[in-house]
Amino acid sequence: MTDASASTGPVAVAAGPVGVVLGDVDGNLARIAAATRAAAAGGARLIVLPELATSGYVFASRAEAEAAAIAADDARLVALSAAVPENGTLVVGFAERSGDVLFSSAAVIGADGVLAVYRKTHLWGEESRFFAAGDAAPPVVDTPAGRVGVAVCYDAEFPEVPRALALAGADVLALPVNWPLVPRPRGERPPEIVLAMAAARASKLPVVVADRAGEERGVPWTDGSAVIGPDGWIVSAEPGARDVFATAVLDPGLARDKRIGDRNDLLADRRPDLYGSLLDRR
Repeated sequence: MTDASASTGPVAVAAGPVGVVLGDVDGNLARIAAATRAAAAGGARLIVLPELATSGYVFASRAEAEAAAIAADDARLVALSAAVPENGTLVVGFAERSGDVLFSSAAVIGADGVLAVYRKTHLWGEESRFFAAGDAAPPVVDTPAGRVGVAVCYDAEFPEVPRALALAGADVLALPVNWPLVPRPRGERPPEIVLAMAAARASKLPVVVADRAGEERGVPWTDGSAVIGPDGWIVSAEPGARDVFATAVLDPGLARDKRIGDRNDLLADRRPDLYGSLLDRR
């Protein structure tokens, strides 16, 4: 970790949908750039946009997914850096082509270019028809906006992922998602949001979720963009407000201090020696 990121003060964050059009890569990139500039003009330094924001999600065929995929070094993706503020960071999902293989990936982009690319390691539903699972752990990236942990959608439903990112020193979890709307009891939050809130509280790790709004090929999205604080409570969400971002100011210092009360520490109190013995009983 660099000293520059370790000394970062409070950070304004923004997350939300963009008007993704299935297969319209150039148009989607233009909309991503415009959304990034608008969020930056509002003061945001960490901007998170949805999974597969460059391509769309509900592909009908492998050929359609291939046509919407781009390489991680594609000049059009790199050019998004021009929309990122000098002290800021953009995390955005894209369909990545690497040779003949496709990945659902997230790019971490600063004002000087692409800082990191993460390939989604847990594939949901039909995704395995089009994408391969990544084989590298979710990263923690030193950025001007702090130590940003990155995961994509279904990754975060495995408690090991946000906990591992917290152990690796993340100040915040940036989470691009495409959450299909699922039934839930009246008055309850979407189950994915409940899991994200639990992950934040369990490790004192803020989570910034960027979800889709509207629908694509008959699939309605949850519209679950939210900023969740280190105590697990939602501090900003804009459900139903299409193209309106959830915004908040997060203090990385609160995420780095894992103490709860005078006698406990969420990470120091762990007993990994015992957890291994539980697995041995299988």
